[in-house]
Amino acid sequence: MDLIFWVLFIAFIGVFLALDLGVFHKKAHVVPPKEAAAWTITWVTLAIIFGIGVLWWKGTETGIQWFTGYVIEYSLSVDNVFVFALIFGAFAVPRELQHRVLFWGVVGALVMRFALILAGAALIESYHWVIYVFGAFLVFTGIRMLRAGEHATHPEQNPIVRFARRHLRMVPDYHDQKFFVRTAVGLAATPLLLALITVETSDLIFAVDSIPAIFAVTTDPFVVFTSNAFAILGLRSLYFLLADAAERFRYLKLGLAAVLIFVGAKMLLTDILHLEPVVSLVAIIGILAVAVVASLLADRRDGRADPTGAGV
Repeated sequence: MDLIFWVLFIAFIGVFLALDLGVFHKKAHVVPPKEAAAWTITWVTLAIIFGIGVLWWKGTETGIQWFTGYVIEYSLSVDNVFVFALIFGAFAVPRELQHRVLFWGVVGALVMRFALILAGAALIESYHWVIYVFGAFLVFTGIRMLRAGEHATHPEQNPIVRFARRHLRMVPDYHDQKFFVRTAVGLAATPLLLALITVETSDLIFAVDSIPAIFAVTTDPFVVFTSNAFAILGLRSLYFLLADAAERFRYLKLGLAAVLIFVGAKMLLTDILHLEPVVSLVAIIGILAVAVVASLLADRRDGRADPTGAGV
């Protein structure tokens, strides 16, 4: 029975991705805020409908676990948004080509996370102590995020990107939506491929943080993957909606760090303290809400202090 749902869900993803690339974004264009908002609402709505289906199919507890996992993954994906903005800036990717990079980045991320989730679920099932390793790692990551100061990030210095530059024949300019072009000396990669490689490697790094976090909620591979998938599928529209608003959410990273510490502590105490799924969901939403409200209030306060917008 579960196999049928796996097949149906993967088919669902395939249909939507085919429509996205072959119909809605067949021609490269700059995604305006109105379109990004519409797609963001669409993906969140689809996620809610699917979550209600899980609740009906597997029961209240599993349904709440699904929504908790989705909230964790979707909130952590906000950090990806700002990293993507840095990547596109570093490689000077034209705005009309950014969706193509994110599309194939999402496809790669889905495949990567599917493999990581199955491996993680198998490890936890076979070796219970692995959950403590995941928990300690999340607490460490959260504390590191809390203590991290502002520092310059250079995604173009990614070791995999440097390796690609050394070993691939490259052309210096973009050629519409192509990752490869034919030249007089053979096939050559465009800078769009380097941007895609950087997006994929950055998502792998984020996956190492986010996938253990959802295992604090449930070890059911179907629940973990589907909630992960909906968060990733909504990531592209979220990028086009929030990419230019990083400064408005100054405390969001602190909120995400607190979420990681919370779920990490939950994993470390799993054999001592049992929290009902609804308690975890409310706690995570509360942490994120406080971070967002504090950010907006600070932004509004700074706006009143400097009405010209000129800054100091």
